[in-house]
Amino acid sequence: MKKSFLAICLMLLVVPGYAQRKQIGEARTILLRGKDFAKAEKMMTDLLKDSVHRDNKRIYDVWLQAVEKQYAQLNEKMYIKQKVDTAQLFTLTQRLFTVGQRLDSLDMQPDKKGKVNLEYRKDNAQRLSGYRPNLFFGGAYYIRKQDFRKAFNFFESYIDCDRQPLFEGYDLLNTDPRMGEAAYWATYCGYRMNDPLLSLRYVDLARRDTARLENTLQYIAEAGQRLGNDSLYRAALWEGFCRDVKSPYFFPRLMDSYTSQGNYKMADKVVDEALQADSLNELFLFAKSTVLLNLQRYADCLRYSERLLALNPDASDAYYNAGLACVNIAQNIDHRKYKKQVKRMYQRALPYMEAYRRLVPDAKDKWGPALYRIYFNLNMGKQFDEVDKILKK
Repeated sequence: MKKSFLAICLMLLVVPGYAQRKQIGEARTILLRGKDFAKAEKMMTDLLKDSVHRDNKRIYDVWLQAVEKQYAQLNEKMYIKQKVDTAQLFTLTQRLFTVGQRLDSLDMQPDKKGKVNLEYRKDNAQRLSGYRPNLFFGGAYYIRKQDFRKAFNFFESYIDCDRQPLFEGYDLLNTDPRMGEAAYWATYCGYRMNDPLLSLRYVDLARRDTARLENTLQYIAEAGQRLGNDSLYRAALWEGFCRDVKSPYFFPRLMDSYTSQGNYKMADKVVDEALQADSLNELFLFAKSTVLLNLQRYADCLRYSERLLALNPDASDAYYNAGLACVNIAQNIDHRKYKKQVKRMYQRALPYMEAYRRLVPDAKDKWGPALYRIYFNLNMGKQFDEVDKILKK
């Protein structure tokens, strides 16, 4: 009975090993025949469903060959202009790297003596480096398809090769000129997916793509805003603004980031830098007049508003700023001592605010109270009554 039991145990150990070798042998035969490569792959993946086989490097090696054969077969069809599924080619590319990296992780395992014998790494790294550009092109393919999740995965796989032990010695981060561009497109995909964390994952590397750096800074700013990270948001806006003062993206948002918090002194610093770059820019002149209005520097506000109106007589908001500046100056004058000066300022405010009313008739909440005060102080009874009725409505 003891012998019979021992024999049974030995059989239980031997049979799986024999079945494994048989499956591997059959798969290799299929690969040599030059067809049914997908079948050979399935035989290997079926073997790996059993945890007993999962550390067998031979299975992964055959699996890698089966995927590579499928890739070559599909690539040949494309070369002779047969209709093929392009997405499948990129899927096979990604699978090559997945299998290759799994095989390498097993290849790195030390033997019983603690020694590491890299049996596959050199050849596999050389083979896979030839396929690596298709990870990049796969990402580009899925961007065109608007599938940003898949595109991100391809660009990430392309970048991730640098940290894989399989490619040790290749120094891809410093020798591959496409790394910055791949990181930029990964950042772009994260932005398009509205995922701020993915947007930020490769931004440091994406900065290498200097041709698209302004776009990268926009994505950083958007990510910072979504995450509620004001320092990141503002730092990206400042950097973008310094690179391109006239950018329609950075300047308005940088101004808003300060004015929304009532920090008009910093907003004034921003607009001064902008005006140094372009003193005749209408947006910058309007921003300057508005900041000065909020800083209660009314005479300076009036001066910049008039400068803008000299460039563009239809700049409606400049009329409002000029008129309101005059009203505020009048209010700050001692009415008992300097009645004439007060009257002159209201007279000066009148054409500005009436021009604003003509250009923006629906903005009653802005021109209404200002004209009410102007008409009252200039004793313009008829006009005052009209505005009074408008405001009461």
